[in-house]
Amino acid sequence: MPSKRNHIKHKLLPLAAGAATLLLAGCMVGPQYKRPDAIIAPTFKEAPTEQAANDGWKPGMPSDQKLKGNWWSVYQDPQLDALEAQVDTANQSLKVAEANLRAARAAIGIARSSEAPTIGTGATTQTFRESANQPYFYSALANNGGGNLTLPVDLNYEIDLWGRIRRGVTAAREQAQASAADLETARLSLHAELALDYFNLRSADGQEKLLDDTIKAYKDAVDLTEERFNGGLALRSDVTQAQTQLDEARVQRSDMEVLRTQYEHAIAVLVGRPPAELSLPANPINLQPPQVPGIPGVLPSDLLERRPDVAAEERRMASANEQIGIAQAAFYPTLSLSAIAGLQGTSALNWFTWPSRFWAVGPTMSETVFDGGRRHSVSAEMRANYDSTVAAYRQTALQAFQEVEDNLAALRILKTETDQQHHATAEALESLDTFQARYTGGLELYLQVITSQTTALQNQRNDIDLMRRQLDASVLLIKALGGGWDVSQMPNMQAKK
Repeated sequence: MPSKRNHIKHKLLPLAAGAATLLLAGCMVGPQYKRPDAIIAPTFKEAPTEQAANDGWKPGMPSDQKLKGNWWSVYQDPQLDALEAQVDTANQSLKVAEANLRAARAAIGIARSSEAPTIGTGATTQTFRESANQPYFYSALANNGGGNLTLPVDLNYEIDLWGRIRRGVTAAREQAQASAADLETARLSLHAELALDYFNLRSADGQEKLLDDTIKAYKDAVDLTEERFNGGLALRSDVTQAQTQLDEARVQRSDMEVLRTQYEHAIAVLVGRPPAELSLPANPINLQPPQVPGIPGVLPSDLLERRPDVAAEERRMASANEQIGIAQAAFYPTLSLSAIAGLQGTSALNWFTWPSRFWAVGPTMSETVFDGGRRHSVSAEMRANYDSTVAAYRQTALQAFQEVEDNLAALRILKTETDQQHHATAEALESLDTFQARYTGGLELYLQVITSQTTALQNQRNDIDLMRRQLDASVLLIKALGGGWDVSQMPNMQAKK
């Protein structure tokens, strides 16, 4: 008979252990997360064609140079590299994003703390005397006072039956991943902004050099017209027109100096330094066609994995999904285990003796019977929040596609425009030489020289500006492609136990 009882006991033990495990682990209520599809096209409308390959733009191949973390190095500019290296360590906006990430990591630990029991203690000591004159009190029981010394240890533990705590941990982890992606978005934006400011500064240097050369040429023209006027070969109006042209060029030069100073100040702030501490030497933009790097081809589906802002919205969407489960768990009862043990005495002499021990332990099951529709409203709110994050995710993805398309188109069109502008500049300079020679020979009015000078200068300035715009478009394209980032760099944010 005992053997049969033992046999039954051995059969029931695994079942009891499984039931206890199921009770402690609980089940999960609420929807399981599945990333919604984004609105994408099979390919980019402005993807480089075979013809564009001759311009340095072509679809990427496995052997192509891929964008790395330090993507600005593709421009092979040591001064730019030195400035970009200072952004990660000194930029204050980046430090804000980094602090937000640390706070999000800490939030995981806060959520994980609910998975463990809460244990606390608090010693109390008091002396008291009951009044013999209190109502409904037998005066013979009155005494001269007593003492109560207690040293309890409390334990409280909520058993996560419906996944509320586990979903809270998951939501915190996904929010931390979103913060990590926000940090990468901020880093990418700041590095791109620095590159844009740097190329604008170099363009301003090029404009200043052009205007300096122009001012020198215009000064020679003033001297020439004065000599001709003194020799009776030119009108006084020729001198005044030449002087006006010279003064206008000087005004343009001063205006460009203001712009150049502003770009230098902006760069200083980006690298975490006051403007007074940064002075960049003049480095005119190369007057040859700009060295725009070839960017490897990327499919629209790949773009979703390369953009940190898209990844951040996707993680927020996953976190919002967990909040729906947390809201649904509120409809089910909660089970918690409470225990208290300690020592209680009437004086310091018997406080820590064995008979002074006490303890109590037991589970508590609670359920909200009526809350005026609060839980239903919270659940509806969480579902609406989730729908909002889905729309935000899809909108961010659409904006990413637009940015890529915009800058691919800009580079394609600017290449054609640059060729057209080079031709127009060459024609304007040739026309200027012709009118200057004819004026010197007395065959043209000086008005024609003034007009051709203005046209030539404007075309030369357009040349420099188009070089800047091409470089800007290439930086913005790299930014639109996510720089050298992809989702494989996303930290998993597993909280440490």
